[in-house]
Amino acid sequence: MHELSLCESVMRILYQEAEKHRFHRVKTVRLQLGALSCVAPEAIDFCFKAVSKGTLADGARLELLREPGAAWCASCGETVSIKERYDPCPTCGSYELHVSRGDELRVKDLEVE
Repeated sequence: MHELSLCESVMRILYQEAEKHRFHRVKTVRLQLGALSCVAPEAIDFCFKAVSKGTLADGARLELLREPGAAWCASCGETVSIKERYDPCPTCGSYELHVSRGDELRVKDLEVE
């Protein structure tokens, strides 16, 4: 379950930001989650609750902002929307797609005290 290590990385980011901006409590964490990121939203939610216990984010609300997937097709040159990483190009049917958006997981913003 790589979601656990991802949530541990999110916690490191929270502590770095707390030190930089001098806050002591995180109320809300908004994560930008790409449709092609291979991350299970339910697992992220579960793991975040587990790793945030007893930390500055204990009890914080986690909001997942879903981002659609997009890829550039090397065969037809189009940038297309895709739902799964290994989908064919909806324009020409080729599998020569290069993901251009939707594979990210990043902290978008925080509400803090």
